[in-house]
Amino acid sequence: MTPVGIGLDQFGAPSPGRHKGHRLGLLANQASVDSRLDSARDVICRRFPGQLKALFGPQHGYGGEDQDNMVETQDSIDPALDLPVFSLYSQSREPDPQMLGLIDTLIVDLQDVGTRVYTFAATLLNCLKAAARAGIEVVVLDRPNPLGGDMVEGNLLDPDCYSFVGPYRLPMRHGLTMGEMARLFTEVFDLDIALEVIPVKGWRRDMLWHHMPLRWLMPSPNMPLLETAMVYPGQVLWEGTNISEGRGTCRPFEIFGAPFLDVRAVKARLSPEVRRGYKLQEYRFRPTFHKWAGELCHGFMIHILDPHAYQPYLTSLSLLRAIMETHPSSFKWKDPPYEYEYKKKPIDMIMGDVSLRHSLESGEPLPGLRERWLPDLMDFLEWRKPYLLY
Repeated sequence: MTPVGIGLDQFGAPSPGRHKGHRLGLLANQASVDSRLDSARDVICRRFPGQLKALFGPQHGYGGEDQDNMVETQDSIDPALDLPVFSLYSQSREPDPQMLGLIDTLIVDLQDVGTRVYTFAATLLNCLKAAARAGIEVVVLDRPNPLGGDMVEGNLLDPDCYSFVGPYRLPMRHGLTMGEMARLFTEVFDLDIALEVIPVKGWRRDMLWHHMPLRWLMPSPNMPLLETAMVYPGQVLWEGTNISEGRGTCRPFEIFGAPFLDVRAVKARLSPEVRRGYKLQEYRFRPTFHKWAGELCHGFMIHILDPHAYQPYLTSLSLLRAIMETHPSSFKWKDPPYEYEYKKKPIDMIMGDVSLRHSLESGEPLPGLRERWLPDLMDFLEWRKPYLLY
């Protein structure tokens, strides 16, 4: 395996730093640890004694304690340091001037999962905007994209669908790190801000997570394994439907289904062009909470056999189309609200284009949908080059 040094390892190195004397804030969660599994909070306290003045937590909380979408986390106090812990997933989803008034520099150390709808990107953007208004410096401690940096997939987000699960015109699988997104956001939103990104040493864009000697720590309660992150760019679609995405099981997003599903009929309708790199295991499960809680669900567990051949977004679109056609009266789109949007359909926000839902409903062939977004993807790959660090 290739040695990799994450941004927190570099920032915590015992050498003189220009942040000495600064009042520091830290946006992090339970997955924000260094290569020795020490928390970012403890690493920074050792590196800059007495300078950490505030902690900030993203969706699910600073400790990753809260389940599901729109389950808000309240502000609290860190008992070890007697510091305020501000929630950025509550009534407001960005730091206010009073919070930022406590600090000179905001350090961001969050493990993203490489999918557009994962809300850490929107939280990062909100922090950059708020910091620019307040004249606060931002330091992003970068981490690898677990899905690699080369492969991208899906339609670009339509600006009409901008939301907390889609802050900018990115494809579903974007191939960027948090540090690269910070550089991109600073440029495209014309933010007057002092931004520093501490890069990952030794990471290449062709490297997936299992190529690195890094331990996977859950960045959110329903992202327990690397395999969860690998299927998530497609399997997140079920959040916009009445199909269980496996919340309430031990393998969310890998397991999915509903009580009404005829699994063999669904499999028979799958498009042959997306039957690559994975295996569907017929699976029954009873969720302990969330959709269909306590009811016996029929569905599948998806197993990735070849991560380079597997196309998560196209695969799940194919499964979605098959379920829509097999169960036209039982299948339903989920109604709002979803991630603080109260009018638009959740599936439109997730897919990032209202016309895509209309195409699925009208029966447009999947190859045509893919061909439609390919030119935009090629343009995106060229457009993003100035923001890449690796």
